[in-house]
Amino acid sequence: MFELTRYDGRHRVRGSLYLSIGLSLLAAMVIWVYPSFEAEVDLEQLLAAYPEPILQVMGVQTMASLGGFLSFELYTFGWIILLGLYLAYATAGTIADDVDRGRMDVLLAMPISRRRLVGERFAAMAVPIVGANVLPPIVVYVGARLIDHPLAATDVLAVHLLSIPYLFACAGIGLLASVVFDRAAIAQRVALGVTFALFLSESLLTGTDAEPVGAIAPMRYYDPNEILLEGSYDLVGAGVLVAMTVVLLIAAQLWFRRSDIP
Repeated sequence: MFELTRYDGRHRVRGSLYLSIGLSLLAAMVIWVYPSFEAEVDLEQLLAAYPEPILQVMGVQTMASLGGFLSFELYTFGWIILLGLYLAYATAGTIADDVDRGRMDVLLAMPISRRRLVGERFAAMAVPIVGANVLPPIVVYVGARLIDHPLAATDVLAVHLLSIPYLFACAGIGLLASVVFDRAAIAQRVALGVTFALFLSESLLTGTDAEPVGAIAPMRYYDPNEILLEGSYDLVGAGVLVAMTVVLLIAAQLWFRRSDIP
């Protein structure tokens, strides 16, 4: 059981380690520069200088505290945008790449159903998703204490744990693109475009009459500001993301089961 998951997972360990180290370095850099910003720059005045659309898109509430600074500079940019786009892009190649390169016939010759093949390939994405959240919370917690702006350990842990359902939902978008399109390059571009479009729709439609449209965006259900500034954990939102991921996975399995492999 889970032979494909173990095989794919092993091949993703090294990349996941590099990803975790890279995000940790980004977190360390953001924390390191914060005292200089706090001492030399009026952060609230700087915030007021940003155009309102930019603040709305990036979900900026305050930069006068380390929690608010991290929410903007690290988690919105690093996790919601970059990591979300990366997971959508990487997952979009899981099925389409094998079809594109003519390897899918070999896999389908194995005693494994198409539904299980898609499920196991998707399960292997847990390696980069979880791996990306192993080292950074340690760096954030320790770094915040080193600069005398300590953050609650539960908040730091929560902002990373609650990002996991969000990242799985982004990966689910990539998975669906991977079975709909036979060419990996097209599937990856579509996954990137759809994920970024959902991010923009959620950001720009909030507070307008069209706000309900943004309900389909995973970004609505993961808010680092609520966690780091208010100590509020949206478990309902996490449940919505889990349900969204399950729907995307089932849709991908059904599509792939009925598709013709060229």
